[in-house]
Amino acid sequence: MLTVYPAIDLKEGKCVRLRRGMMEEATVFSDDPGRQAVEFVAQGAKWLHVVDLNGAFAGHAVNEDAVRAILQAVRVPVQLGGGLRDLHAVERWLAAGVRRVILGSAAVKTPELVREACQKFPGQVAVGIDARDGFVATDGWAETSRLRALDLALRFEDAGAAAIIYTDIGRDGMLTGLNLEQTLDLAFQLSTPVIASGGVAALSDLRQLQQAASRHPGAVEGVIIGRALYDGRVRLDEALALLTCDTC
Repeated sequence: MLTVYPAIDLKEGKCVRLRRGMMEEATVFSDDPGRQAVEFVAQGAKWLHVVDLNGAFAGHAVNEDAVRAILQAVRVPVQLGGGLRDLHAVERWLAAGVRRVILGSAAVKTPELVREACQKFPGQVAVGIDARDGFVATDGWAETSRLRALDLALRFEDAGAAAIIYTDIGRDGMLTGLNLEQTLDLAFQLSTPVIASGGVAALSDLRQLQQAASRHPGAVEGVIIGRALYDGRVRLDEALALLTCDTC
């Protein structure tokens, strides 16, 4: 079984999808994040993946009102990323009702923060690894480091992170299919479970992920789906039926 995470990416208070992480290539799908969250839950979502895109660039919360609207609108667990760069931000959002925070840029720039947060909030911290051509990108994907995704992931193997969220930036929002090779190569070398992200375009992508992941049970925990849900290329109920079925 894999967890399905419908994505709600927030820009200027609206639900958008980017192409390859480029803010100037944002498509607005809803101006009511709370209502969008309710729609996903009504379709069966058990988790939501929320990202404050403006916050990722700014280094602090920008779409706070929109995030709080989502938290007030639904009761399913929410994982939140974007602009969390210190322990105070982590504590504040967990206290506000976020189930799991995602630390991305902090994993590269302040790894001690990730370790401290994992220790203080066990099971509530995920490490976000966003890669461009295999190298980790930071600051809302505006900067690309010289650090390889696997090398970064291995640094936190003993930190106690709940998951590694691996996104192939080149495929994000492009509907070109998951980068199964790199995602699985990462997942199969880690003890920390991996959540796949970037490029889901059809149920066939999810079926391939499920089949590949079955070779190493527990290595892949779930998958984030964004544009394909908004475009109608993937129906959430069908994705859930496929990935939450033990015998499918």
